[in-house]
Amino acid sequence: MSERKNPPARPAAQPVGGGPRGPRAMGPRQPIHRESVARLLKYVAPFWPRLILVLCCIIVNAVATASAATFLGRVIDDYITPLLAQAAGGLDPDYSGLIGAILQMAGLYLLAILAVFFQARIMAVVSQSVLRTVRDQMFAHMQTLPIKYFDTHTYGEVMSHYTNDTDTLRQMVSQVLPQTVSSAITLLVVFLSMLNCSVWMTLVVLAGTVVMMIVTAKLGTRSAGFFVKQQTSLASLNGYVEEMINGQKVVKVFNHEPEAKEEFDRRNDDLTANMTEANKLGNIMGPVNNNMGHILYVVLAIAGGTLAISGVTNLTLHGTGTLTLGAIAAFLTLSRNFMQPINQVVQQISFIAMAMAGAERIFGLLDEKPEEDEGYVTLVNAKEENGQLTETTERTGLWAWKHPHTDGSGVTYRKLEGDVVMEQVDFGYVPEKTVLHDITLYARPGQKVAFVGATGAGKTTITNLINRFYDIADGKIRYDGININKIRKPDLRHSLGVVLQEVNLFTGTVMDNIRYGKLDATDEECIAAAKLANAHDFITRLPDGYQTVLSGDGGGLSQGQRQLISIARAAVADPPVMILDEATSSIDTRTEALVQQGMDRLMHGRTVFVIAHRLSTVKNSDVIMVLDHGRIIERGSHDQLIAEKGQYYQLYTGAFELE
Repeated sequence: MSERKNPPARPAAQPVGGGPRGPRAMGPRQPIHRESVARLLKYVAPFWPRLILVLCCIIVNAVATASAATFLGRVIDDYITPLLAQAAGGLDPDYSGLIGAILQMAGLYLLAILAVFFQARIMAVVSQSVLRTVRDQMFAHMQTLPIKYFDTHTYGEVMSHYTNDTDTLRQMVSQVLPQTVSSAITLLVVFLSMLNCSVWMTLVVLAGTVVMMIVTAKLGTRSAGFFVKQQTSLASLNGYVEEMINGQKVVKVFNHEPEAKEEFDRRNDDLTANMTEANKLGNIMGPVNNNMGHILYVVLAIAGGTLAISGVTNLTLHGTGTLTLGAIAAFLTLSRNFMQPINQVVQQISFIAMAMAGAERIFGLLDEKPEEDEGYVTLVNAKEENGQLTETTERTGLWAWKHPHTDGSGVTYRKLEGDVVMEQVDFGYVPEKTVLHDITLYARPGQKVAFVGATGAGKTTITNLINRFYDIADGKIRYDGININKIRKPDLRHSLGVVLQEVNLFTGTVMDNIRYGKLDATDEECIAAAKLANAHDFITRLPDGYQTVLSGDGGGLSQGQRQLISIARAAVADPPVMILDEATSSIDTRTEALVQQGMDRLMHGRTVFVIAHRLSTVKNSDVIMVLDHGRIIERGSHDQLIAEKGQYYQLYTGAFELE
């Protein structure tokens, strides 16, 4: 069995030696900030030439639409009314002028249609470019995050940033943003056109608009909060679904389907409640404003008719005059055009709230503190001449630590040998709970050091500290005499080979997965590594041998075969230090004997840390350390520990393995 398990979500409850695995508490997020809007606009800013074209299209559309509405008044006053008078006087109407005017109106509407078409085309390109940039930044930043982040966030929650949250941004950039700008420009143009028709009727429109905005503000404020909760609940549900899919076999083995369904229903109900409230409030804003617009339209018709009948002097931007039938008709059309962008903005409020909630989650990921690395010692290819190490660009098989002098006077090269020392190390995944206490060990080059102990004793935690997945709270860890805090993390990890119980294979050929540990490895080197791990025979029996494409984490292979490829991947990297964390636990006893031979060849001449529950696999270790609750309680060779008749003796002679 492995030391790893699914601990509770709260790190403080983490058992000794286990990682802080588990989903993050899904509490309510902070309200949307203006800073998020400013950050989002920065992604759009690099496309300003295209945005200028979009702005021009928006202006053309707004002016053309408003001109067509005011043109309607001219058609009524200058053409239709005279034609009616001609018909009433018994004259033959002359329709030539009316036809020309109608064609001009058609031309204006065609221009508006073309402007909208080009606007949509350009914004489609801009929105996808923005999303590409956001995804690139998210993935690049994700690579810099410490292991702790992935231990405390479910995979589904992280994936939600790339799917749901980015999709809301797409809607924001491609639809909401241009629609909002278009509405603002249309409102300005139409407002000026209304003033040019009648100032008195414009005041009526403004009064109605104020009432609409008050209602909209109240509904929008309430809906925005639920949209933020909706995105958070959706991420929680996605994380749970992903977890259940990965653990479907375990669910079925333990007949956990009812409990799994119950938990899913709980999260689904939470998402449904938030989505219902968000969409209920968001969806009623459109009909409310539409109906208020209809009422305002009736009020305007009554007001216009009253003003015209009463003979009230009509005030416009150009002066005073008579309020004609054509002016009233044009104003009613303009009022429709004025209310339409307001309704569009109102309908977009829900999308804005959703998009900004997604943006806040994305920015939350981008703002996560990257893994700190203050190291300055690097790993370089070296060659030895006359007893002196010098740096070279060639792959010599000899590695050295390049240590710059603090005074800037030069550099010192130290051969990479694999000498690892831990001195009085204390560590806790959270400050208030220490899981390792006063750990001291010495692993000399070529030594095989084994850790045994119950689950949660701290075995895997020690190896996590050696490769600096986590940093120690107290004490020192030295690698070839160098404090590992001074070594750059990529260089440190490049010198370590790790074989885990949990195997991860990537989509690609078998050869690609073996070469993952050394990208410039030749096919011959990969095949030699596979032979070393005794994986060559089963690989050659695959449909396409080493070129067989694996997918779904190597789902077509047995657990043992996947582990053999993992061991070959570590072998081709040829590191001086190996960490084997239950590397053979998933392999049957017969296969384990073959693999152990390959492992022995792989470990020859290297410093090796072995974690094992099968005590038979650690008998030949140079040093065996028995851990209990984060402390080393026994150490020595197999024979020494048997002679001491302590806990190791009881475990070894008790005919049972560690649980």
